[in-house]
Amino acid sequence: QVQLVESGGGLVQPGGSLRLSCAASGSIFSINTMGWYRQAPGKQRELVAAITRGGSTNYADSVKGRFTISRDNAKNGVYLQMNSLKPEDTAVYYCNTFSVIYYPWGQGTQVTVSS
Repeated sequence: QVQLVESGGGLVQPGGSLRLSCAASGSIFSINTMGWYRQAPGKQRELVAAITRGGSTNYADSVKGRFTISRDNAKNGVYLQMNSLKPEDTAVYYCNTFSVIYYPWGQGTQVTVSS
């Protein structure tokens, strides 16, 4: 089965940037839509960005214009470029399918935006 490993998080000041990576141990070629999710303490996990196999994208209103999702099907990778970061972006970020069925969730990567 596919395993997902997120990386690239860290501590950054407001207005800074981070690039998150999601590495899949198996092929994601057959998965139409992949997404990035985030979960802040005490809150439900939410979808922030999604991308189809063909490259069409969609974003939550809270991150539109600041985040960019991309995908490399040949490398089984999904990426999230995060610019103009705000304290409210602080959360654990995960990648997974956007579908009826999810892969097992990875450990996620912590993003902390603080001055």
